This record gives sequence, C-alpha cells and structure tokens, in this order.
Amino acid sequence: MSRRTIAMFALIIAGEAVFMLPFVVARVFRSAFLAVFGLSNLQLGSAFSVYGIVAMVSYLLGGPLADRFAARTLITVALVATAAGGVVFALIPSIPMLIALYGYWGLTTILLFWAALIRATREWGAEDAQGRAYGVLDGGRGLLAALLASAAVVVFAQLLPLDVSAATAAQRSSALRAIIVATTAFTVLAAALSWFALPPATSTATTGAQRQLDWIGVRAAARLPTVWLQAIAIVCAYVAYKVTDNFGLYAHDVLGYDDIAAARLGALTFWTRPVAALGAGLLADRIGGTRTLTIGFILLAGGAAALGAGLLPVSVPVVLFATIVVTCLGIYGVRGVYFAVMNEMRLPLAITGSAVGLVSVIGYTPDVFAGPLIGALLDHDPGAVGHQHVFFMTAGFAVIGLASAVAMHCLTKRP
Repeated sequence: MSRRTIAMFALIIAGEAVFMLPFVVARVFRSAFLAVFGLSNLQLGSAFSVYGIVAMVSYLLGGPLADRFAARTLITVALVATAAGGVVFALIPSIPMLIALYGYWGLTTILLFWAALIRATREWGAEDAQGRAYGVLDGGRGLLAALLASAAVVVFAQLLPLDVSAATAAQRSSALRAIIVATTAFTVLAAALSWFALPPATSTATTGAQRQLDWIGVRAAARLPTVWLQAIAIVCAYVAYKVTDNFGLYAHDVLGYDDIAAARLGALTFWTRPVAALGAGLLADRIGGTRTLTIGFILLAGGAAALGAGLLPVSVPVVLFATIVVTCLGIYGVRGVYFAVMNEMRLPLAITGSAVGLVSVIGYTPDVFAGPLIGALLDHDPGAVGHQHVFFMTAGFAVIGLASAVAMHCLTKRP
C-alpha cells in the first residue's frame, strides 16, 4: 500500500472519528440519548447551538492556522483533545455541563481540525482529481460511519434486555455509556494513525515573514463572488444534513418503532453516504462540481418535499424507505462535492485554508440555528406534523441551494 493511499485512509478515519462523540452518538441513539441525559429536543438543539457559536469563530481562525502549520500536527492534537471530552461525556454530565462540553468540542473539532482536513484533501487531489479526492474522503467517512453505527447498534442491543421496552433507566444509561467509551477509544486510535500516516508538512508550508499574509488570504477569498455562492450552497446542504439526525426519531415518533428498530433505521441512512459521496465525486470529475451540486439539490428538494407532504403510505415501508434513501442521496451527494469546486472556482492553493475558513463561517451557521429550529418545530407539534414541518423546511433550503449552484456554474464557466 502506497504512502498516498495510507494518507487518504488516515484522513478518512480522522475525518469521521473527530465528529463521532459530538454528533454520531446522538444521531444514531437519539431517543435513548434524550432519555438518558434527560433532554428535550430543544435542549439538545441548544447544546448543538453552543457548539455552532464556538465553531463560527473557530472556522475563521482555523483557516489561517491550516495555511501555517502542518495538517498532521493540527489533526492529531484535535483528535486527542476531542477524546479528552469523551471522558466527561461518559460520566453522563448534567445539562449545563453537557452544553459546556459541546462548546469545548466546537474548539477541538473546528479550530484545530476542519480547515486542515480540507486543505490536506485538496493537496492529495492535485489538479486533476478534486472530485475524486473529496468524494473518496466523504464516501470513505460515510462507509466508516455506517459500519461503526451498525456495529454500535448491535452492541447496544446486546447490552439491553430482549424486551427493549422493559429496559430500566440504569440499563439504558449503562449501555449508552459503553458506546461512548468505545467511541472515545476509537478517537484516540485515530489520533495515533494520523500522526504516523500523514506527511510532516504541507507542500506550501509557511514560515517567518509569510505568516503575516494569512489574513490577506482571507481578504482575497472574500473578493470572489463564487466563494459567497459556495457558502450559500453549504448552508442549505448543511441544514439538510442536520435533519438526518432526526430520521431515527421520526421512526420512533411517527412509525412507532422501539429504540433498537429506530436506531437501525438511523444507521441505515448512513449506508447511502458512501455511495452518494463517491458517486458524486466521480461524476464531478466528469461533468464538473457545480453541475453535480445542481443534481444533488434536485434530489434533495424532491425527496424532502415528498416526506413533508405526508402523503407517503406509512403502511408500505419500502416506499417510505425509498424516499428517505433518495433524500439522503441528495444530502450526501452535495456534501461530497461542495468543496471539490475550488479548482473550478480558480482558487489559489496557497489560500485554501483561509478560503475554507471564510466559507465555513457562513456555510456552517446551521450549527447555530438548525438544532434549536428543528427542536422547536418538533416540540411545538409533536408527532407526524412536527416532522412534516421539518421536511418542508429542508425542501425550502434545498431550492435556495439549487439556485446558488446554478449561479455558481454560470460564473465559473465564464472566460
């Protein structure tokens, strides 16, 4: 196995491991998570919002960091620091402590990690394989997430009684704690792999006098109209991605599934991610990233609108599941390529980190507002109606994202 292949493998492992504690545990085991921590949907959304507020500042500051320091160093430190938070997480802290923990994770997963990951991936893809680079990254992350989520559901089921509805609060808490501990250990292993597998320095490492140019890179990126359109597309895609947290809860509240069956549906949606991301990446290298974004937003808008209309036959699971799969193909396809358009945008490699930081400050604002918004919609109209409102909201954002992708395509094709 070549060092190049090993490096991408390490980026995939790191890219998924760093977000497992803050997000994947709550996504897969949503109903059990709320019960064990004593949270409402709105309270969990508020914790995500604190994460998002810290992340907004971290995105902007983390961009220049990624242009200054080696990705290996930043990624390894970020993983170790995130795992340290997992120790507190496993203690099932109080709600105020949990909210503070999410703020801490906003620093460890974004300030030190995010722009470094995107820049390292762009360098890996060189000039002619940007779609493949980001498609392999997100597809690989998706495959890993699906495998780990499915395995976690099996372990969780083994730790509970055969009659899941008869599980005591202590049994649920113990089972969820075991999942958190295992996830923390995996994050530490990902840190070790990153340190040994990634190159010690980026191809354009900056030192000395060059460091004063970091904020010039941010200003240069801000002058490109396509950067702002890319940011809008990411906002819309990320709102939809946040909604995937609720598929398991949808199965529980609307379809009447128990905790295990709901978690299985949540894990099932993970399996669309590697297919969608890798397929979108390969398609982007063939027809262009902006065209691929357009196709993804069309799938997303159609699937979300169908779910929001509430006309799908709940009694026919195959139709419902097929619609959820189509929606997820749109969500994960867009996610797989929305950074692959940077070469198409003619963005200089030297300011990649700064541009990623600027775009992400805007693009990931759903970390601030999506959680509370979704939680408020679900709590205000419990059951099917609340979920329909969430899906209609998602469809609306998808239409805006579609418009930004079309506009971006028109601008990038100008001579």
